[in-house]
Amino acid sequence: MPISDLLPSNRPLRVALAWGAHLFTASGAVWGFFALIAVFNHQWQAAIAWMILAILVDGLDGHLARAVDVKTYAPGIDGALLDNILDYLNYVLVPALFMIEAPDMLPPVWNWLTACAVLLSSAYQFTQVDAKTEDHFFKGFPSYWNVVVLYMLVLRLNPWINLAILLAFNVLVFVPIKYIYPSRTVIAHRLTVILSYLYGIIGVWGAMQYPNVPGWVVWVSFIYIAYYAVLSLWPRKKTDTPRDAAEVKPA
Repeated sequence: MPISDLLPSNRPLRVALAWGAHLFTASGAVWGFFALIAVFNHQWQAAIAWMILAILVDGLDGHLARAVDVKTYAPGIDGALLDNILDYLNYVLVPALFMIEAPDMLPPVWNWLTACAVLLSSAYQFTQVDAKTEDHFFKGFPSYWNVVVLYMLVLRLNPWINLAILLAFNVLVFVPIKYIYPSRTVIAHRLTVILSYLYGIIGVWGAMQYPNVPGWVVWVSFIYIAYYAVLSLWPRKKTDTPRDAAEVKPA
C-alpha cells in the first residue's frame, strides 16, 4: 500500500505535511552550516557527524516529498531548486573547506587550488540542463566530494595521491559518462537499492568510529563502489525506460 494512502485526507493537514517535508529538506542547510563550523575548528568527529546527517536528510527527503505530494499541497516551493542549493552546500562547499583545513590531506598551496577547482567544476556540473538525465542518470561525476574527502580522512593516503584522485574526479565532471541514480536505476533496481542501503548503514557506523574506523568497513565499502562503477559503465539498451518518471526528484 502506498504511503500516501495512509495519510489523512483533510487538506489543511496535507498542506502542513507538505510544508513539513520542505522544512525537513531545508534542515540540510543547518547541518551543513554546523559542519562548516566544525571543520573550521578542526573538530573532525563533529564534522563527520554533521556531514552524515546532511547526507541522510538528502537521502530521505525525496521519498518524503513524494509521499506527501508536495507538488500538490505546497506548490509555491521549488523543491528541486531547494535540493540543488543544499546539495551544493553539503556535497561541494563543506568538502572543499575540508580539503583546505584537514591536515596533510593535500600538498600545501595545492589544497587551495584543488578546492577552487572543485567549486568551479561542480558549479558547472550542477547547472547543466541535463545534469540529471530523463532516464535517471547523473551526467559526469556527480559531485560526491563529501564521500571522497571522508575516505581520504580515514585512509590517510599520501597527499600527492589524494591530489591525483581529486584532479581525476574534476576531469570526470566534464566527461559525459552516465552514473547511475541508485534509487531510480532501471538495471538491477532492487539489488542496487538494497546494496545502497547496506553501504549507507555500514558506512555511517564506520565513519562514526573515527579515528578508529575498522579496516573491514573500508574494504567492504569498496565492493559497493566497484558495483556502482560497473553498473554505471554497463552497456544499456535503448529500450531501457525510466523508472517512475513522473515522480523524479533530483538527488
